[in-house]
Amino acid sequence: MLSTLATVRQAGLTVQVAAPPNGPLADELASAGIDVVPFRTDRGEGGRSSQDELRDRLREIIGQSDADLLHANSLAMSRLSGPVVADCNLPSIGHLRDIMRVSHQAMADLNCHRRLLAVSEATRQYHVAAGLDETKTDVLHNGVDLDRFRPGRRDGYLHRELQVSAESLLVGAIGQVTLRKGVDLWLEAARHTAQRFPAAHFVLVGERHSDKAEVLAIEASLHLASSEGELSGRLHWLKRRDDVARLLGELDVLVHATRQEPLGRVLLEAAASGIPIVATEVGGTREIFPTASEAAILVPPDDAEALAEATCGLLADRPRRQQLGNAARRRAEEAFDVERAARCLVRHYQEVLSES
Repeated sequence: MLSTLATVRQAGLTVQVAAPPNGPLADELASAGIDVVPFRTDRGEGGRSSQDELRDRLREIIGQSDADLLHANSLAMSRLSGPVVADCNLPSIGHLRDIMRVSHQAMADLNCHRRLLAVSEATRQYHVAAGLDETKTDVLHNGVDLDRFRPGRRDGYLHRELQVSAESLLVGAIGQVTLRKGVDLWLEAARHTAQRFPAAHFVLVGERHSDKAEVLAIEASLHLASSEGELSGRLHWLKRRDDVARLLGELDVLVHATRQEPLGRVLLEAAASGIPIVATEVGGTREIFPTASEAAILVPPDDAEALAEATCGLLADRPRRQQLGNAARRRAEEAFDVERAARCLVRHYQEVLSES
């Protein structure tokens, strides 16, 4: 959303964003000169607001804003806002950025929108098969800032921060520590890779937000692996980082072991950065890297050995890494420029408004 705002405003549209009044998002919006309408999902003193309470607040916001169009920027917000915009007879777009099972009632709520945008054909097909109105649904791939994420940024700062030799190969992963993101698979593949490449180090960027038992187990495994066995002193969990655009340029290979991926933002960013990528073939990943592009190595999901084999092959072949990185950058330029995505979003806004 943030990356499209400038183009949306240049098209003559005025933007207001209903969002939590405090935090990184509010700060980013304020710095961009965007009005933030306070919209919290909790009651302030603790506890989450009920669905009815949130919908009543959304009705107030719509009534006070004199909006011509509402864009719900996530599956959850699309579901929440669907009945509200239907009651208000307000033109609206729901944005589906997740592949996840929803109830029949939730599907009916989504279908209240005038138009639905899915971030990949895989996402679209999944929800249409579950009852989403196919006639309302289009695919709008996410874009990436090709200036912010670009090749040629390596200066060795990450090696210095990690206190490893300049010759060390860095194998990275970026994403939340969850079962869905396959961090456990990445860790197992790292163990296999470490045995064959003693000079390799393994860098994980991402935080744990869930308290589910399986996620806590992954966290415990990361801590244990960093101090014992093949990965002792070679596994670096960096948690949250604000320098991902720079950090990507320091990696020799990005390994994306996810079990489910509508359209991976980190894959777009790594591709734009010219980083060779090994990823599981799930969700919309093949849409980013079609076979003919030869822009990434895709392996079956839930196969740590296949991830390791592909990673080892790249670590042993620097020309191949360069070839893949160049092809990935070309693919990002051809299909995922954020300016193109923003112009397509504006077109959807204009079409929905013109149909009202």
